[in-house]
Amino acid sequence: MRLSKSFGKTLRDTPAEAEMASHRLMLRAGMIHQTAAGVYSYMPLAWRSIRKIAEIIREEMDAAGGQELHMSKLQPRELWERSGRFESYGPDMMRLSDRRERGLVLAPTHEELLTTIVKANVHSYRDLPAVLYQIQTKFRDEPRPRGGLIRVREFDMKDAYSFDADQEGLDASYDAMSRAYRNIFARCGLDPIVVDADSGAIGGKDSQEFILLADAGEDTIIMCAAAGCEYAANAEKAEFQKPAQPAEAPQAVESVHTPGVKTIEELTEFMGVPAAKTLKAVFYVVDGELSFVVIRGDLEVNEIKLSNALGSPSELRLASAREVAAAGVVAGSASPVGVDIRTIADDSITLGSNFLAGANRDGYHLQGVNYPRDFSADIMADIALARDGCACKRCGATMREGRGIEIGHVFKLGTRYSDVLDARYLDRSGELHPIIMGCYGIGVERLLAAAIERNHDENGIIFPPPIAPYDVHLVSLNANVDEARDAADGLYEALADAGMSVLYDDRAESAGVKFNDADLIGLPVRAVVSRRNVRQGIVEIKRRADAEAQTASLNDAAEAIREALLSAGSK
Repeated sequence: MRLSKSFGKTLRDTPAEAEMASHRLMLRAGMIHQTAAGVYSYMPLAWRSIRKIAEIIREEMDAAGGQELHMSKLQPRELWERSGRFESYGPDMMRLSDRRERGLVLAPTHEELLTTIVKANVHSYRDLPAVLYQIQTKFRDEPRPRGGLIRVREFDMKDAYSFDADQEGLDASYDAMSRAYRNIFARCGLDPIVVDADSGAIGGKDSQEFILLADAGEDTIIMCAAAGCEYAANAEKAEFQKPAQPAEAPQAVESVHTPGVKTIEELTEFMGVPAAKTLKAVFYVVDGELSFVVIRGDLEVNEIKLSNALGSPSELRLASAREVAAAGVVAGSASPVGVDIRTIADDSITLGSNFLAGANRDGYHLQGVNYPRDFSADIMADIALARDGCACKRCGATMREGRGIEIGHVFKLGTRYSDVLDARYLDRSGELHPIIMGCYGIGVERLLAAAIERNHDENGIIFPPPIAPYDVHLVSLNANVDEARDAADGLYEALADAGMSVLYDDRAESAGVKFNDADLIGLPVRAVVSRRNVRQGIVEIKRRADAEAQTASLNDAAEAIREALLSAGSK
């Protein structure tokens, strides 16, 4: 492709709306055009990369036994009502009606539809296992689109679904998909870590995310720092060792006057005790009902864990001061002692004794509070938020906090959808059983953005060769001089004949503009043909990731560029 004929323009200035490096660089390189908030059109350079990523995904999914299909984006509301997700998905789902006022949705995901398709086609154990996938547009009305292609409202996703007869089959399918994902990311030049994750609105039991570590990432990851321990989890899911307090003989409960003390910090300072010796009260509204959450004072509530412990309610939010007061509770002096409100407790309250807690009257606290002697809990679970510096659940070493970008997610759904949509199969004995499912997703454009976020410098993108829009950026200097132009044209044809894709900068621009654009676009190899080089019989060759250029004879340039391209892919 001659750059003089290529559609799109590079930008010199950084767009004000760009938050992340990948967003900034794709806008400057003329790769994307913003249609609306969180909605983008892909210009030719970006689309070439996206198509390469999609082809890598197809090859690996097919190699893992997947079969590609294509499902409708527009789906009937009734299908989502049957699964129970029409309401639970919340405002992220885009809803509409047709001219006959029939409810429809723009699909944010495809579990419901594919389950009904499988139900119509799978009848016997002989029809299983099956892995079906698509690369399809999804719609999610994100409240805060950000980071260019990282968090958008319209995007292409590869979503795959496995269907098995038993748990062993699901385990095998899950492992096969995980291996396929590792192959996909490796071929795209990426090295994500695998972390335990929450399943969110999709549901299911086991869930893992593939996270590309990046300072500008939107996900918080908790990772064990110990050599040999590979524990890592999304902060929403992370478990950790909660330090136990020294054992003490239970004391009698006593009331203590604590005037003006409302917070854990004020209480610890007033009483001269560590936060781990206190109980923190937090009030939530859960499906319209006030609920009391109690956790040790040195910890914070993880609302994702809390939601899971409560069975993923439709409504979960912090209660207002008015709602707390209406229940007769004194905010700032509350505890579960003597209070008749549904109580959810973090298991940290079992790792200590003789706690300080609210006395349920203004200006007073209780000391010597012990569980379960002095209060009970309707639900006991791990609902604590892991943080930097906490102890690893597996090995006890210190964990660290990092940031990352999710580029893949795998779930063991089990029978979550086959149960409610009645997708069953007959076993060898003629008995009906629900089909066991798995779900596996990759955001295609997000993968491109993540790759750029990880591979750039102050001058521009550094494309991993397998997903670069072109292999070679051929720069022609002194294009008005016949011998230089003819040499560049000849090399352009020789590279194409050798099977390499080339972006040929034949524009009537200065050397500075051409080199700046080459660095900005970031193709793996740059080749420069100039009048001086031609007269010396050489071509200047530089890998984008290298600081220095090399030279090769004009006659051997195509082969030298091929070798540079191959070595760029192995760096």
